[in-house]
Amino acid sequence: MICRLKQYFLDLKFRNKIIGTSLIIGLIPIVLLGFFSYSRVSSLLVEREETALRETLHREVMQLEHKLDSYLSAMNLVAWNENIRLALAKDYQSNYEMYLTYRDTIDPMFLAIRSFNQDITGITIYTDAHIYPHDNTLRALQEVQDEPWYQQACRTTAPFFCLSEDGASLNLICQMYYQYVPYTNIIRMSIDLRSAMMTADSLFENSYGFVLLDDSGKKIYQYTDLTENILPSSLNRKQFITEEKIMESSGWTALLYRPVSAVSAAAIHITYIALCMVLVCIVLIIFVSFWLSRVIVAPIERLSAGMEQVEQGNYDLAVFPSSTDEVGQLVASFQKMVHTLNNLVNEVLLAQIRQQKYKIELLQSQINPHFLYNSLSLINSKAIVSGQSEISQMARLLSTFYRTMLNRGQPLTTISSELENTRSYIAIQQMMHSHSFDVVYDIDETVLTSPIPNLLLQPLAENAILHGLDHRELPGRAILSISCYQEEDGIVFKIMDNGCGMSDEECLQILTKDSGGYGVKNVHQRIQLYYGNKYGLVFHSTKGMGTYVILRIGRKLQE
Repeated sequence: MICRLKQYFLDLKFRNKIIGTSLIIGLIPIVLLGFFSYSRVSSLLVEREETALRETLHREVMQLEHKLDSYLSAMNLVAWNENIRLALAKDYQSNYEMYLTYRDTIDPMFLAIRSFNQDITGITIYTDAHIYPHDNTLRALQEVQDEPWYQQACRTTAPFFCLSEDGASLNLICQMYYQYVPYTNIIRMSIDLRSAMMTADSLFENSYGFVLLDDSGKKIYQYTDLTENILPSSLNRKQFITEEKIMESSGWTALLYRPVSAVSAAAIHITYIALCMVLVCIVLIIFVSFWLSRVIVAPIERLSAGMEQVEQGNYDLAVFPSSTDEVGQLVASFQKMVHTLNNLVNEVLLAQIRQQKYKIELLQSQINPHFLYNSLSLINSKAIVSGQSEISQMARLLSTFYRTMLNRGQPLTTISSELENTRSYIAIQQMMHSHSFDVVYDIDETVLTSPIPNLLLQPLAENAILHGLDHRELPGRAILSISCYQEEDGIVFKIMDNGCGMSDEECLQILTKDSGGYGVKNVHQRIQLYYGNKYGLVFHSTKGMGTYVILRIGRKLQE
């Protein structure tokens, strides 16, 4: 029976084959869709609602994080304001002198912050310094010693949020850091929680709930228009569609939920619409099947037109096959041939463009360094004549740095030249930092003549200074250490600092995160390009203690 049907189909005219095949392929899924439309529409509504919740929650979290960032920025304006620091640490000789401080320093700053951010209802500094209280702006430190956030504020200088006892305000607490002053100053910024969460009250028109939890799971804010005030822990995943997101800046968790029943209520109406669409599709399939049989010759006509365009020199065209039969295979082969020709033409043109670009860059590398070296040499001479030894030293260091960095336009240099470039950069940074940190070198001199790609060590030293030593909080001298030694299969550099350190998550992301400049990710990729994937950078860090990075290269470059 099957063989007879197969032979009957093969004996049909080509046009009838097209009509029969189109009707069978088109009607079967449409009929099945009619049977399963209700169940599928319900599940699709739920999926759509999950997507809507996800996108809505994402937008709301972004708005909340923007608001929290604005509050933190306002807090930093106060905490790091040098005039306020001096005002709190000053020994006043009279009440009038204190009044001038209130009037000219503290009150204008707080008034400006509150005028720019209407959510901030009050800013108070609690201090044990020798200055009298002033309204709600300046109060004695002993007034808040019983507050639940007081001990945490005394232990850290980082700002943190906490909820007020009545739940109506969000407090932003921060201790003003003094290195040599024995006074304790704590800033409390009161934020109207209802105003800050205003957008959460209008995420949907009805039937939804929004909950904001802190990093310990304590509820900060909740809004719902449901008949029952459901707690986040009692949400039934079968009865509610939920979506949650952790805020990166604060570690808070935002939870958005809607009842499944409210979402599925529209399924019946959509099912009727779907059935009507099924009937319309059946009619269209019958019409298209007959129409398709008449236009089956269209691929051949397009193929002929495409050949004429290729003959006229137009290689940028697209002729897509409409079937997988002999005509379709012919069209696909033609399209592949045209694509290959187009790529060959473009490669020749791009090669010529790159060749001209390289010539221009070569000329620039020959002209610009000479101008730079001559300028630095002139500055050095002028500084020596004027007796400015530091300016002369800076000019010589810059000349050495740029000479070794540019390396006459060559991508490879020696370890000796690379170390010279790095030493010059670090010496410049020591001068810029008023020699606030020390540097220690431990170099195996037997590797100095080995070849190495240009600019591998300097970005790592720069990263250690700018992101490690500059943010060091521990007492004692900041130290940067650079060592170089040999291993069996390569050469190892170790750059170590005792700066602020990084978290484990930051260590994992540093080699995958894009930076705005010539960063460590670029160095890691270039090492693997020159030596292979088993070489590169490895970061180790302890938060608050320091960071060290291992740079491992091979003895020979890859072909």
